[in-house]
Amino acid sequence: MDIEAVFPEIETIEDDTLRTGVASAWTSAAGVNGLDIEELPEVPWLPPAQDDLDMDADDALLVDHVQDVTSCALGLAESLLARNDDLEIDIDTVIAGALVHDVSKLYEFDGMERTDVGRLLGHPYYGVSVVSRANLPVDIAHIVLSHSSRTNVEPATLEAEIVRRADEVAAASLRSTAVEDLRDA
Repeated sequence: MDIEAVFPEIETIEDDTLRTGVASAWTSAAGVNGLDIEELPEVPWLPPAQDDLDMDADDALLVDHVQDVTSCALGLAESLLARNDDLEIDIDTVIAGALVHDVSKLYEFDGMERTDVGRLLGHPYYGVSVVSRANLPVDIAHIVLSHSSRTNVEPATLEAEIVRRADEVAAASLRSTAVEDLRDA
């Protein structure tokens, strides 16, 4: 199995460099962390939140979350573009950024346990290193760094803002399966 079988959205990226970089980031992250590509769909989304919400490990999965974020981000970008002829949004950047926004969670958790990377750095910070090693451009690294409130870096581009909002909605959808009122999550 190759990474495109796990994330078929990679094939929708038109720019060869971005497409190759996204595939490389995931393949490398899986390999470094002792995972076969086939195992990626079984990796939990966010173990501490899943523990806090009393969710089983398989109730929320990382690959599903990344695909939800990618779908939401793409839908939001396309909707904005359809309604505003003067707006410029790089769709490849949105897709690539959404696909790698959580790639470094493979370093942050070992199963349901937090690693030193997770405790001391966190996935947004370490993710910059992961995407840089995959030769992805700085605007993708910025999306990774600014997608989470765990950093104090705010999105500086519309593409980064779109991915951040898509991630927030996708995360809220996961929490909503465990609580009746999202203020309780």
